[in-house]
Amino acid sequence: MTRHYGMDWLRIGAFALLIVYHIGMVFVPWNFHVKSLHVEDWVRLPMLASNAWRLTLLFVVSGYASRALLARSGSTGGFFANRCNRLLVPLVFGIAVIVPPQPWVELVTKHGYAGSYWTFWSHDYFRFSKLAGLSLPTWNHLWFVVYLWAYTAVLTLGLIVVRGDWVQRVFDRVFAGWAVFVVPLAWLVFVHAWWLNMVGESQALWGDWIAHVTYFPAFLFGFGLARSGPAMAAIARWWKIAAVTAVAGYAVVIVIELRWAAGVVTPRWVYLPYGAAHAFEQWGGIIALIGIAERHWNHDHRWRPMLTEAVLPFYLIHQTIIVLGMYALLPAGLPGWAEFACLLAATIVGCLAFYLIGRSIAPLRPLIGLRPLLPKAPS
Repeated sequence: MTRHYGMDWLRIGAFALLIVYHIGMVFVPWNFHVKSLHVEDWVRLPMLASNAWRLTLLFVVSGYASRALLARSGSTGGFFANRCNRLLVPLVFGIAVIVPPQPWVELVTKHGYAGSYWTFWSHDYFRFSKLAGLSLPTWNHLWFVVYLWAYTAVLTLGLIVVRGDWVQRVFDRVFAGWAVFVVPLAWLVFVHAWWLNMVGESQALWGDWIAHVTYFPAFLFGFGLARSGPAMAAIARWWKIAAVTAVAGYAVVIVIELRWAAGVVTPRWVYLPYGAAHAFEQWGGIIALIGIAERHWNHDHRWRPMLTEAVLPFYLIHQTIIVLGMYALLPAGLPGWAEFACLLAATIVGCLAFYLIGRSIAPLRPLIGLRPLLPKAPS
């Protein structure tokens, strides 16, 4: 495979957007582990500009990256072993070490938990039951890693059962034209506007059907796209129409959100156009961004290798930094813009420190999702 730098930049940008989005969760009325004193209803409007497609895009680019990893691994077994090491080890470390401050802050700020963090971690976190409605221990934002590993396991089984390149040839033929935009869009309209209309995700893996029927096909699409010149060429032709579609879908979502604000009873008939608009924004945004990456971002830069490597460590730690940072800022009583600026700066610096320190210490590298250091060749 020829490396597609545009998809690397898209992956980097998608995870960067995720970090900013999670900072925004502190200020929006939606549920989150800790809240600013400056929660504003208007914040949800710009966040809805990416809400439909940001997670689905992550699974598309993860599927694309998985195909490159498979090509480098040499065998299906080697590919799966690599994914287990790079996903499950950081997941276990994250659940045990990185995530616990998040439920502790939530219990303290929302439920009046009086114990110290050490008391919580040593006595309450590993209870394997609920405390004030929270299931402990938890994977919180690391659900993405869980789902990615599960989809990789299913993909690996499929690679073992289905032999030959005929599936790729079918993918190339089906998605070589307008179908690359219309077929997935039709599926998402069916899911969001009819089959699972207005159903929310649980992020609990088992029974989270709205997530699986959306993210797993997106993951497989990214996997097929990585070796499909015809599909990528079709995306490059259709991305402008897709961008217009995404903007139109977002406009409908905003109109409905403004007409029936939070707390206002929404008529049942609104669910269908809202779900369809969500789907239009979702797939339109993804095709538009991949098309832009193909047309304009497919070039290298000296920072790209480091940023590509830093994606997973940044993802592992970012939400804990945000939650602890907002908890530390609460007594200061800063204005909302100052809180956002402080959280953004603290998250960038904290993520960078976590990555740079972790990559320089050999035993920590597997824990934060990095490859082990190769022994130096003798001089």
